[in-house]
Amino acid sequence: MEANDTVQTGPVSPLVLQIVAPGDIVLDLAKAGKVVRLGGGLRQDGDSVVVTRAGRLRHMQANNKYWVEGSQKRYVPNVEDGVIGVVVDRRFESYSLDIGAPTYAILPILAFEGATRRNAPNLQPGAAVYARVVKAHRDVQPELSCMDVSNKSSGFGSLKNGYVFECSTGLARSLLSKPMCPVLEALGKRFSYEIAVGLNGRVWVNAQEPSTIVAVSNGILASEFLTPAQQHIMVAKVIERMQ
Repeated sequence: MEANDTVQTGPVSPLVLQIVAPGDIVLDLAKAGKVVRLGGGLRQDGDSVVVTRAGRLRHMQANNKYWVEGSQKRYVPNVEDGVIGVVVDRRFESYSLDIGAPTYAILPILAFEGATRRNAPNLQPGAAVYARVVKAHRDVQPELSCMDVSNKSSGFGSLKNGYVFECSTGLARSLLSKPMCPVLEALGKRFSYEIAVGLNGRVWVNAQEPSTIVAVSNGILASEFLTPAQQHIMVAKVIERMQ
């Protein structure tokens, strides 16, 4: 059984937030309990959930999902991931997007809120798009959508202007964590900007001033291996250099 399959399990794994390695057993399924979702880096083997790649075991309480967070550059698509893709080609019924995965992803032209064949968005090669993974299997191309489960745009769609940069998938996940990660909290107190974070290790930043885009982008990239306190100090130094 692959990632994103649903299994039955018991209490929260004691290995959450710990570094795990391939072959480690993180959940015992012998004790039936509430439903849990398996994300990247995990698979079911009989009554056990086994690690398939090294990283830190994470758990999202809201939907009881487990995954292994690594810092690899290569992205492995998972259903419901928000990703930033770059248009590389357009066909009659769909766009091909580079999302940093082993194969290009497919984005149907009708996968936008209110889209029809007459008024579908006209995306050009090189355009950046924030989308949701709706199909992911290692043997086929991933499929994307610019709508949520209620068929609303909810922030998905073409990312106009701004700047897209790459980071590790681990940093991308930390930027999306709740409560808000320290570096974004500190940057938000000083700068006015827009941001979209893709779990495929891409970040889009936009602001009125180019200097703000540069400061925010550099601050995010510099934060990956810093403690929360160090992140606040680093942002303060970035602001000081701009004055």
